[in-house]
Amino acid sequence: MREVPLNPGRPMGEQLFNNADSFAQAFDEAWRLHDQQQPDHGLQRDHKLALILESLAEHPFRRSQPELAAQVATFRLRLLGL
Repeated sequence: MREVPLNPGRPMGEQLFNNADSFAQAFDEAWRLHDQQQPDHGLQRDHKLALILESLAEHPFRRSQPELAAQVATFRLRLLGL
């Protein structure tokens, strides 16, 4: 599987912040980008969630608060109806 870039769709050097909002935006973009790049991926939701979280492992919020980042990601999926 192709890796999802940490900062999809953003100009090189654009700063990521150590907060839930920044992580939620990065997560939403990574999820969307994965669907665009691999529309027939066939992954179960939980497997895809783990893959996306791993792709964002270097996000400042994910590094400092990994459990809370996972909660934010799960919350985003509920908001998006996924």
